[in-house]
Amino acid sequence: MTPMKEDYLKIIFELGGANKLVTNKQIAISLNIAAGSVTEMVNKMVEEKLVVHKPYSGVQLTAKGTKYAEELVRKHRIWETFLINTLHFDLPDVHDEAELLEHVTSDKMIDHLDDFLGHPKRCPHGGIIPDRYGNYEKDHDKILTAAKDGETVVVNRFIDNHDLLTLLGDIKLDIGDRLKIISHDPFEGSVTVQNLTDKKKLVIGYKTAHYVFVK
Repeated sequence: MTPMKEDYLKIIFELGGANKLVTNKQIAISLNIAAGSVTEMVNKMVEEKLVVHKPYSGVQLTAKGTKYAEELVRKHRIWETFLINTLHFDLPDVHDEAELLEHVTSDKMIDHLDDFLGHPKRCPHGGIIPDRYGNYEKDHDKILTAAKDGETVVVNRFIDNHDLLTLLGDIKLDIGDRLKIISHDPFEGSVTVQNLTDKKKLVIGYKTAHYVFVK
């Protein structure tokens, strides 16, 4: 399987595609690629029975696709946890290192690393980590743009993206922060929130708001 196809599996899984339909637009925004490229790859993945596609609605992982995604995500996020907790990498820098390591790591190795780390259930950016039997807590969250004006939400996780994590570090938005949704800009698509943790008001851009999951 190509690295690009693996990236698609991981991002569809991260967007909730094991349990619900994920739109091509969500995939394109999350991978920062053109929508036409997503359509082409989705068609290939349908042929390989990794996803099912419903026209105008989106894609969902098949049982086969979910199993592949769970294995990839498990190795990737256990390495991220090790790099942060043990080697003290900065959060924005761990993705690329984990991407390299996951491809050369045996199941036996990752199980030993999991034992060493004490069986973490979530990685440093909040993503779930399946255990060695494929069990994990299902997320029931939504992207920040889907939160309604006046609603109070809690930041649950972030998409694993270097530029995003650098930005969130700069504006000091962290997992567990409580946000009150002030307004959505109808033209730009940005979301204005008040961080109830430090009482600061933030304007979160359209793209960034698609990378932040809240509940």
